[in-house]
Amino acid sequence: MVMFGHFVLLVLFGGAMSAEVQRPRGVPLSKRQFYEEDKPFTCLDGSRTIPFDRVNDDYCDCVDGSDEPGTAACPNGNFHCTNAGFRPAFIPSSRVNDGICDCCDTTDEYNSGIDCQNTCRELGRKEKEELEKIAEIAKEGFMFKKQLIQEAKQGLEDKKSKLGDVQNSKKDLEAKVEALRTVKETAEQPEKEAKERHLKAWEEQKSVIRMEKDKARMADVFLELDDDDDSFVSVAELQSHSELDPDSDASFTEAEAQGLLGGVDKVDTVAFETVWNNIKEKYVSESTADVPPPGETAQEETRDTSSDNDSENYPDEDIPEEEDDEDMDEDDEDMDEGDYKAPPTSRTDDKKDDDEEGAMPPYEQETQTLIDAAQKARDEFNEAEKALREVEDQIRNLEKEISFDFGPSSEFAYLYSQCYELTTGEYVYRLCPFNRVSQKPKFGGSETNLGTWGKWAGPEDNIYSVMKYEHGTGCWQGPNRSTTVKLTCGKETIVTSTSEPSRCEYLMEFTSPAICQDPTSSDSGHPDHEEL
Repeated sequence: MVMFGHFVLLVLFGGAMSAEVQRPRGVPLSKRQFYEEDKPFTCLDGSRTIPFDRVNDDYCDCVDGSDEPGTAACPNGNFHCTNAGFRPAFIPSSRVNDGICDCCDTTDEYNSGIDCQNTCRELGRKEKEELEKIAEIAKEGFMFKKQLIQEAKQGLEDKKSKLGDVQNSKKDLEAKVEALRTVKETAEQPEKEAKERHLKAWEEQKSVIRMEKDKARMADVFLELDDDDDSFVSVAELQSHSELDPDSDASFTEAEAQGLLGGVDKVDTVAFETVWNNIKEKYVSESTADVPPPGETAQEETRDTSSDNDSENYPDEDIPEEEDDEDMDEDDEDMDEGDYKAPPTSRTDDKKDDDEEGAMPPYEQETQTLIDAAQKARDEFNEAEKALREVEDQIRNLEKEISFDFGPSSEFAYLYSQCYELTTGEYVYRLCPFNRVSQKPKFGGSETNLGTWGKWAGPEDNIYSVMKYEHGTGCWQGPNRSTTVKLTCGKETIVTSTSEPSRCEYLMEFTSPAICQDPTSSDSGHPDHEEL
């Protein structure tokens, strides 16, 4: 038996007359033409044709279940809810007459005996209010967007104008830098020559001082070696200083001593000059021979004291090793913090000479004047060169901003150099559009990079609806962090939510008027209503 549902299709456009269209229960209006009562029914998949009285007879004849749109006979069938006053919908046929109200117009429970309430008009009213609210937000957001586009257009013109001015100033700065370079090099040449003359004079003066000190020391050594005060240094007197042994074999022979004296038995003060040149590097004065080098005594005393203390405090087998390790760790930490100081090194002969001969005298007034003039030229050149680098950076930034893809009408340009935060229970998330996304613990801790700007990543027909940030901080034994930012229309520019749907892959919801579309040129997201 064919069971027809008598439903009324209300056409609400311009107060048109309502029309009643009869069709089998569970059939949408769009498929009414396939169900004609006076003709055999052909399954919608074309698999077979059956008499029409077998439609909705509670027995499944068609493989696709199309002969039972209003019953639960076919497991793969679909029941159409007309839902007058709200949106039509399809439910699986298995839910027909199952005692649960699935269709808001109650048509799915026509034979179950359950009392269902028709809620379609109430749902339709709520949806209408929600859609009106969304439409209002979209309308206001689009008004803001038009302002953003206008501001971006003006901003772009300003940046282009500024770029031209900066490029012109760059040319002036380049010329200034080259002129100051010439001034600097011109001033540095006489400075260099004057410094070299001063240094040369100082080296000559130091040479004279060293020569005089060497002669004085030679005289002192001659007197020290002349034990018998006969104004001669003899072979025996020279042998008293074993450190002068030429071959250092611990046997300073008479022949070796005589060889140092030039083959004679003794020399006077005049002949001693030649001898002095051969022995002065090895000679140790008798007044300092028994005095230990400074530091050795202190080190030995410290070493002895340490040994005594160690043996007193700990038995040989009970000396703790862990404390040493801890001390080493503390030392390492100190060194890491930059507190480590290198041990003092022995001074070089040149340094000794400098100390003995005094510091280099100050420059003469004429030389100092040349130095001051050269330094002034260097300072002015460095300052101009720094200004040129800053202008070049400014040009690069302007060119990047001008050429950047801020949307079809540069509506997203206002986000550049801005940052927006969202605080959750544990973290503070920070989105800096076209730069990076980061996460920082709310109660202290280091910041984690969740990705740097990659590209627009929306679908082809709405590419500016999604931002992609990539190559963030790597996860432990995982990929680098990345963030997908989904943009939705809104009057305000705010981050509304964050989540981590996959490990190290974050999702951020971001509202902005820049993504709002013109409500007059689209359906504003309203679903197509086949019937009400």
